[in-house]
Amino acid sequence: MAELGKSLVLFHLVLFSWLIAQVASVLVAPIAKPGCDSRCGNVSIPYPFGTGDGCFVDDWFEIICDNSTTIPKPFMNSTKLEVMEISVEGTLRVRNPITFFNCSDKETGRQSANLERSPFFFSQNNRFAAVGCGSIALMNSGSASIGGCSSICSATSNNSCNGINCCQTTIPSDLKAFNTSFLSIDAENENQCKFAFMVDQHWFSSSSTNISAIPHMVDVPLELKWELYHSTSDVFGVFVATNETSNSADPRCYWNSTISEYECYRNSSCDTYTVTSFQSRIECSCGGGFEGNPYVLDGCVDINECMEGFCEGEGLVCRNSAGGYICYPRESEKSRVKEALIGVSSGILGLMFLLTCAWSLHKFLIKRRKEKFFKLNGGLLLQQQLSSGEANIEKTKLFKSNELQKATDQFSANRVLGQGGQGTVYKGMLADGKIVAVKKSTRVDQGKVSEFINEVVILSQINHRNVVKLLGCCLETQVPLLVYEFIPNGTLYQYIHDKKQDFPLTLETRLRIATEIAAAISYLHSAASFPIYHRDIKSSNILLDEKYRAKIADFGTSRSIAIEQTHLTTLVYGTFGYLDPEYFQSSQFTDKSDVYSFGVVLVELLTGQKPISKARAEEGKSLATYFIASMEDNRLFDIVDVRVMMDGNKEAIMEIANLAKRCLNLSGKKRPSMKQVAMELERIQKSAKPSNHAQQNFEESEYDQNEVSFISGWSHSYTGSASPSDVQPLVSFSH
Repeated sequence: MAELGKSLVLFHLVLFSWLIAQVASVLVAPIAKPGCDSRCGNVSIPYPFGTGDGCFVDDWFEIICDNSTTIPKPFMNSTKLEVMEISVEGTLRVRNPITFFNCSDKETGRQSANLERSPFFFSQNNRFAAVGCGSIALMNSGSASIGGCSSICSATSNNSCNGINCCQTTIPSDLKAFNTSFLSIDAENENQCKFAFMVDQHWFSSSSTNISAIPHMVDVPLELKWELYHSTSDVFGVFVATNETSNSADPRCYWNSTISEYECYRNSSCDTYTVTSFQSRIECSCGGGFEGNPYVLDGCVDINECMEGFCEGEGLVCRNSAGGYICYPRESEKSRVKEALIGVSSGILGLMFLLTCAWSLHKFLIKRRKEKFFKLNGGLLLQQQLSSGEANIEKTKLFKSNELQKATDQFSANRVLGQGGQGTVYKGMLADGKIVAVKKSTRVDQGKVSEFINEVVILSQINHRNVVKLLGCCLETQVPLLVYEFIPNGTLYQYIHDKKQDFPLTLETRLRIATEIAAAISYLHSAASFPIYHRDIKSSNILLDEKYRAKIADFGTSRSIAIEQTHLTTLVYGTFGYLDPEYFQSSQFTDKSDVYSFGVVLVELLTGQKPISKARAEEGKSLATYFIASMEDNRLFDIVDVRVMMDGNKEAIMEIANLAKRCLNLSGKKRPSMKQVAMELERIQKSAKPSNHAQQNFEESEYDQNEVSFISGWSHSYTGSASPSDVQPLVSFSH
């Protein structure tokens, strides 16, 4: 018995020594592959990046260390951009060139790097900004404008970029390449020096950033996102998964052929996301209680929570363990050696205690992992909204992650309903047989989290038969999830432009759908608990249910405002072709901005034409401009959809057209409210009768010649290069 007791003491001493070794390993945790430099000057170079042969995962991640300067500088060999910082969490900061125009002392023609076919893209933590008096800066992708901003002139200079001599806007998601072009609002400022740049918003909003100093700079900090992929062939230079063991010297996520699953190295986890049938995105991370580089062998090391003040309190002692910690009473510490010497019975009890602690630690780590995701997914922001009384989500269910995984067959590719820049929507069936749509974000970053929480708060306040109903959300998963009612019959855009034969869009049907949409928007503006501005009304955000009733969807950009507010000042959001010109100029969004977007949808229903199309005349690529010009020239019935003309009710067509023209007035004050629009459509719907004759007896035009010229020029400048099949968004939240 005594010998066994001594053996137990020896076991505890060995275990304690092992724990000490684990703590000591923190000091030598590797970040680069063995034999590779881990720094260049003041910048750490973690794998999958590296300098020298065999030190990086592929050519895209090669870093060239320039030793010609006093402090060596790292550069990406693929893009020639100087690197400022690299994070193993999928980001890196680089120096991005400023694009100058008509500046005599600056090099012109410099553009941001082209990241096409690379594993890099511009992070949405960046902002596109332009400096210049009365200037318009556009982001162009190919022949299409995908974003931009405009500024007004003022003799008073300031250090903020708020639309006066300087403007800024958000960028589209997953952007890899763009070029910058400039326009002038008036001829007086056409030849002035202007410049634009994409920049990390944290640097841009820093109190130490001086706008007036930017003209003397040549580049600004920019955040890029990077991703790794698994492929069956060496496409885009990404690595190929092979049969390996956990002792492999190749530091990356590996494929375990024994269990046919991806695995990561010790103390790390590996998540995969299907991109195509032959390619998956791989994302590694250190497990709970560990930190470091998960892409190298033994790169994730234990965090010593005891050094961070855990177990603080009288009579408690903290003992660090792999991936966690344990708090002991001091009396237990003093008696542990004595208890070990008691004999076999004490040894068994001690072993049971260790097993219990291990199980408890395992449960604790799972709980902490869920708490971590809860915070990352905006849980604290949601709690803040709840405590402020702004949200009302008593009826919104908080789903468990395993419940939604089972409902979507582990988020199978066969369940995908739609996919966009913001994420993927899956069809699922809950345990009670209810069919739902589950929206899963593409990735987690601060911008998308705030949009996700905003969508929960906005939709929780809405109860209308023509608005998609939010059933609940899930915050305990790696990416945030929203659960909606399932709408089976696709989008209004598909029925207008794809001309589906299973549901012909007659004039009567189009009028009914328009009335339903108008009633829903009117409800959002005036009948909800707080006025709600949708800010992205378009036909692709209008779904049709099993009875082909219209339902407004996608509230990612919506905002609820105080009743006494008259407008909301924001960065420009919306979709070209539907965007209110007045809002684009002023960045002040009002309820009348939603009216303008609805007016475009109304014209879309009436004509069957796309909001932006090269097929139209050069001066009318914008549907709004083309429609107004056609009415001015008494050519309305020449552009109306033939399926609408078949009904022969020209009086109703004329009334709808005049209402649409009022909605598209350049002056928001002259547009009707959505309540007035809904009432007018209801009246037309009730009084509409077939007729074989009508004359184009238009109302007196509310546009003078200068206004018509301006809107035509504005539409051509911003949308004239758009693809005939696409409507390019400034910020798109389509599913």
